[in-house]
Order: sequence, then C-alpha cells, then structure tokens
Amino acid sequence: MNNNEKLRLRDREAPPTDEVLEQVLGESYAAYETFQGALSGIDIEQEWQWYTPHKAWFARGQHRWTTPRGAKKEKTLYWLHVFEGYFNVVVWFKEKNRMEALNADVSEKAKHKILDAKTMGNVPTFPVIFDITTTEPLTDIYGLINHKKRIEK
Repeated sequence: MNNNEKLRLRDREAPPTDEVLEQVLGESYAAYETFQGALSGIDIEQEWQWYTPHKAWFARGQHRWTTPRGAKKEKTLYWLHVFEGYFNVVVWFKEKNRMEALNADVSEKAKHKILDAKTMGNVPTFPVIFDITTTEPLTDIYGLINHKKRIEK
C-alpha cells in the first residue's frame, strides 16, 4: 500500500491534539509520548505545520541556538509524519555529509539505513526514515539527530 494512502491528520481545520494522535496511533502512541518526552532534554522543539502539497499535518523538529555574535539560528533536524497505527521520523542529510553521518552513535541497522538511502532533489540530500511502533528505534533517532546538530550547523 502507498504510504500516502495511510497518511493521517488530513483535516486542515483540526491541528493535531494528544487525543487525536492517541486515537490514530493506537498502541504506537506510547512510543510517540516517549519520543516527545525526550525532546526538551536534547534541546529540540517540535511544531506542527500544515503542508498543502501533501494535504496533511507534519511535525518539524528544530534546534535553535544563538551564535557567539548574537545571531539567532535554527536547524530542522527531522520531520514527523503520522500514519494509521504508527508514525515515522525522517532525518534528512546533505549528500556531502553521508560518510560523516555514519559516525553517529547509532546501531548497525541505522548505519545501513544511512548507506542505503537514495539521494533526492536538486540539492543532493537523502532521507533516513524510521517507522515507529515501539520505543526500540528511538535511541538511533536521538543519536542521529544529535549528530546532525553538530555536523550541519
């Protein structure tokens, strides 16, 4: 089945709430709560946005910081999409950083995702996609987004 067919949160007038997410995610909601609970500890803010091309709500995880000269900066670290019964987290890297991404503190399985990801777009980037139904992949996601904070500032 095409993932776009299972993509949820398609009502523009109804921004995601915990109640709606719990209903759509079902048993995977516990993993979502664990993921959300860890974000402030790794200095990440998540915000929901409506994306017209996909006609769905997506969450963007951002790291914000101030440079030594006082400039305000922000970096998108991941995108979160909600499907029926699960959610996924997509971490995009520039192709030039693929080998550096392999140095992240992640499992061998996650390193294979990095190596196997296909390059996309005019600015060569590649997605590392984690489909989440349990808390198992969260350690790899935290490791990868923390690494991205360091290498893509």
